[in-house]
Amino acid sequence: MRRLRTDDRGALGVLISILLGFGVLLGMGAIVIDVGSIYQERAELQNGADAGALAVARGCATGASTCTVTKANYYANHNAKDGVSTVDQVCGFDGNGVLSSCSASTGTITDCPAKPSSGTKYVDVHTSTQTSGGDTLLPPSFARTLAGNGSYDGTRVAACARATWGPPKTATTIALTISWCEWSTATSGGTVYGPTPPATPPLSAHRVLKLHTTSGTGCPSGPSGADGPGEFGWVDEADNDCSVLINNNTYSSDTGTSAGKDCKTALQASWASHQPVWLPIYKNVSGTGTGGTYTLSGFAGFVITGYWIPGASQKDWLTGKNECTGSDKCIAGYFVQGLIPSTGTIGGPDLGARIVQLTG
Repeated sequence: MRRLRTDDRGALGVLISILLGFGVLLGMGAIVIDVGSIYQERAELQNGADAGALAVARGCATGASTCTVTKANYYANHNAKDGVSTVDQVCGFDGNGVLSSCSASTGTITDCPAKPSSGTKYVDVHTSTQTSGGDTLLPPSFARTLAGNGSYDGTRVAACARATWGPPKTATTIALTISWCEWSTATSGGTVYGPTPPATPPLSAHRVLKLHTTSGTGCPSGPSGADGPGEFGWVDEADNDCSVLINNNTYSSDTGTSAGKDCKTALQASWASHQPVWLPIYKNVSGTGTGGTYTLSGFAGFVITGYWIPGASQKDWLTGKNECTGSDKCIAGYFVQGLIPSTGTIGGPDLGARIVQLTG
């Protein structure tokens, strides 16, 4: 009988251990579910803040009239699972006084970093929880049922994203290039540009750039050696798609005035769409032929309105004329300011082209 009673006590101990263990597991499971919900909420808020910051930055990089802070609300809401979130603040520096100044960073993981250096153009977008019912707390799934936690109403989750914009020092462009002094002459030192497509530019913005000319006009500004023969040239492309990645401040020339099939396709596409191509602008050229090397000055946008090269030509849709005479080989159009639709690194001189990056 004593043995039976001992066995009963052992069985009871095992049962109690199982129940206690199940309770611990249940509590841990509840915590895991609620913590998982918090992480999911923060991921959605961060995605919304990232998208909102990029959208506002793209608008502000284009100009004051398109620098609209309400874009952040649209992208923040559309990245939330329930379709709503709180945009607590949109701030930064855009150079035109549209964005309000940001307060000092708190240094927490949910806040943006400290303000960038003076003059840097940027936007911070702060987001936080909002439910479809309007509550600003993420409601718990199980945490309220835990012992001593009956008054817990939920957690406010937050996120912040920063986007900066400016002229690039590295970028991917079409495999054509023009000298800085030619760009400077055409834009009056970077002060005169045509309007962004689809707006029609005035004829005063129109320019004819010559790949090859017998007149030898030269360049009236810039140091010696700052303009190459023909004043406009093809760039040695790496992937046979008429594009070149410039990331080390120099790039190689390609010989001849004829364009490859891929570059003719790129010219045709730009001419037909009235959308700009992005050109590397060089400040110096050394060597000749395939040994020629350009030194990068910056990047500029150019809308092609007509071109006349060996094996390919299109009448100028802006002037209705053929401005390329004799044996000259030309591309006509006008310079614009705008965003390069590719990744790159901010930090070059401002020749009209800009890029946007997430930096925090």
